[in-house]
Formats: sequence, structure tokens, C-alpha cells
Amino acid sequence: MVSLNKIYTCTGDDGSTGLVGGARVKKASLKVSAYGDVDELNAHMGACRTLAMTATDMTVHDILVRVQNELFDIGAELATPVSAHWSGMLKAGPQHVAQLENWIDSLNASLPTLASFILPGGSPLNANLHIARTVCRRAERSILALHEYETVSAEILKYMNRLSDLLFVMARSVIISEGLPEYLWAPGDSRPKTR
Repeated sequence: MVSLNKIYTCTGDDGSTGLVGGARVKKASLKVSAYGDVDELNAHMGACRTLAMTATDMTVHDILVRVQNELFDIGAELATPVSAHWSGMLKAGPQHVAQLENWIDSLNASLPTLASFILPGGSPLNANLHIARTVCRRAERSILALHEYETVSAEILKYMNRLSDLLFVMARSVIISEGLPEYLWAPGDSRPKTR
């Protein structure tokens, strides 16, 4: 278990940070960018979870709690040197990806078929889920950039790809359950004229 007694250590004042196990790398490294973007995503997920606490259906809230914990596990895996392995090490696995797919299928089953792209927004929770979705895509790109230089678990790559899909479907599910309209993209000349 993690024990955090002292919050500042001054060890990062030189622009470096410690990985799991103690090795030091530059804060601007691809590795730190990757798990930093996952951490930022987790913060956005926390905002979504907070908004979901007021919903009558706690399904979204409960999913977000689990995903937040899994994102911490993924961040720890990314913050560990590739050569480091130990008994009980937390790792993303196929069961995590399968669970995301199950949630996507379950939520999507009751949604109307899409005939256009959706404009994010309509309610605070919907808008925040879309923000989390785009941050998830950025985190996925950061992890893929890291993967160009060192091996990243295929399960992490799959997980991040499915998570953005889950957030999209979840945003749709939320807006519909709130009884609010989805705003569809009106391309080019089909847009309503404004003054």
C-alpha cells in the first residue's frame, strides 16, 4: 500500500522525477507524458463521477469509480521501467478490456442509431464525459508515442481505445436518460442561418 507522509520532496527541482522502483527520468520524457495524461484523464473522470452522483441511476457513477481505479493501475504500470517485474504487479489484462466492451454493449443497446456526428454538450455531465473522451484520446496518443520507443502492454493500448468509446456511449446514454436532446452536427450549408 502507498504511504504519503511528505508531499514535497524537492527531488524534482532539477526537472527529473522518480519511476516506480526509484529510477529517475526527465519530467519531459515520453514516459512521464504518457502517465501524466492518464492522470489528467483520471481527474476529468473524477469530475464526471462527481456530477453523476446526483443522477437517479448510479450505474454511470459506479462504472466511473471502477475505471478511475483501473486508470491508477495503468498509470503505475506506465511509470514502471519495462525491465521491472515482481509478484503481484498490477497489469492491465484482457478481462479489463472485456469489461469495457460489456459496458459499451449494454449502454449502447438502448440508444437510437446515429445518423450524424454529435456535438458535445447539453448537460454538465454529458459535456464533461465528452471532455474526458477527448483527454482519453490524447492519453492514448501519448502512450502510442511512448510505444514507439519502448514496449507498452497491448492491453493498455486496447484499454485506452475502448475507454474513449465507452465515454462516448456513456455521454449519449446520460443525455437521453436526462430527457434532453442530442445536438447533431449540421455540416456546411445545412446549418441554420444566424445573424
